[in-house]
Amino acid sequence: MIKKKLPSKKVSPDDYMTPHYALNPLLKYLKKNWIIWECASGSGNLAKFLRKKGYKVVTTEILRGGTNNDFLTCKPPKKYNCILTNPPYSLKNEFLERCYKLKKPFALLLPLTTLETETRQNLFNNFGLEIIFFNKRINFEVPYQTKSNSSYFATAWFTNKLKIGNSLNFVKLERDN
Repeated sequence: MIKKKLPSKKVSPDDYMTPHYALNPLLKYLKKNWIIWECASGSGNLAKFLRKKGYKVVTTEILRGGTNNDFLTCKPPKKYNCILTNPPYSLKNEFLERCYKLKKPFALLLPLTTLETETRQNLFNNFGLEIIFFNKRINFEVPYQTKSNSSYFATAWFTNKLKIGNSLNFVKLERDN
């Protein structure tokens, strides 16, 4: 008897959920009395873990509640001290720009390719950047599947104003004509 394989639902690169262990390297930089805005909370993995660790967390998610919950356009919560999220990677420029504009400490889990492009490098040079690199890739949770065995891309916490202490220098590469 031949078994048919059920078609898998197409998963957008923006739909990968962050396992709680990805937060562990960041916790020592988050003050316990801070209110953390998880602004692209998705299924809530990060917010649940932060609450379990004793942090106060405010969440928004565009898929729950329309534009009033869209980080890029909504008013920030009345009280919050830090922004922390794994944003949709297709909107990483917009999330970075908004975070810098809000002038609060932030931590965004982003692919290492975020270091590329003149636009983002200008943001980093103008406003500062601290990065927490991992020695292993994160195994993101994939909707409609169990857990992925491994990630095909490396990620890091891109932070600002968390006093991580690391700095990066960017230079413009001039090509020979």
